Amino acid sequence: MSKKENPFKRYIILYIKGLGVGAANSVPGVSGGTIALITGILEEMLDSLRSLSPKNFKLLLTGQFKTFWRQINGNFLMFVGLGVVTGLVLLAKTVLKMLDAYPVETWSFFFGLILISTLSVIRTISKTTLFTVVSFCVGAIVAYLITLLSVAQTPNDLWFIFLCGAIALCVMIMPGVSASFILLIMGKYQYILTAVNELKINVLAVFGVGAIIGLLSFSHFMSWLLRKHYDITISLLAGFMFGALNKVWPWKVQINPATDETWAWNMERFADHSLNLIEKSHLPQTFEQITGVEANLNAGLISAAAAIILFVTIEALGGAKKSN
Repeated sequence: MSKKENPFKRYIILYIKGLGVGAANSVPGVSGGTIALITGILEEMLDSLRSLSPKNFKLLLTGQFKTFWRQINGNFLMFVGLGVVTGLVLLAKTVLKMLDAYPVETWSFFFGLILISTLSVIRTISKTTLFTVVSFCVGAIVAYLITLLSVAQTPNDLWFIFLCGAIALCVMIMPGVSASFILLIMGKYQYILTAVNELKINVLAVFGVGAIIGLLSFSHFMSWLLRKHYDITISLLAGFMFGALNKVWPWKVQINPATDETWAWNMERFADHSLNLIEKSHLPQTFEQITGVEANLNAGLISAAAAIILFVTIEALGGAKKSN
């Protein structure tokens, strides 16, 4: 007879997984959806968000709070949501500091983590067919092309802020595509961060409404895809993850198209959308020749290997726990 799962332990684990999703979503180029998929909460998160329907909200209006909370998987949403918010507010600063101080090592860690995660996700596909192969290739190509986009100059009108919120939160639950990077492409990454720091309530409220509408709408679609076309959808998501590896490649240079100046990757320039920088990935040796900055190849390889070992260890422990 198996032991009953400790609810408190489960909630702590959900909170920690939410921390990872939140921290990832605040960093341009790193996908919170990828972390959700890696940690095994993506499907439950989609199903829980899908349950936030008018039918269930009627239960709340009629005073059936316990039934409403159970129907929407409230404990799951609450603890994951708390983790996401904490990650966005606290862990993001640590990650950003690491990117600023140790860009090669930090990007290498993300690269190794996403690479091994992609292989792990592919293993969950029950049957390889022409459709799953095509789906993977489409996802990889689309994600790769997104990583090549440069930052745009866009309006600060509230209708556009609403649109940014809707699109960013749709992307947040998609593995391989970064919500922060989409905001950066739309020219609103720094603008929204400034609104948060300065508590611009009107901007944050409009962005929040767009985010909620986008998240709830897209979660229904994603949940339906996973239920009806699991293998094809997972192949597509794995393709997104694989194609997005270009964005987290450790040896990137930034090019100013107006002046043809080239620099080693820098967080401050990356966040300054007014520069309209283009990024290009290079081999470590070429990176050194172009920038004059040491590639730190050994440190990068060690960091990527550490991410892979960490993931494999966690996965192995999880598998052992399930078999027990």
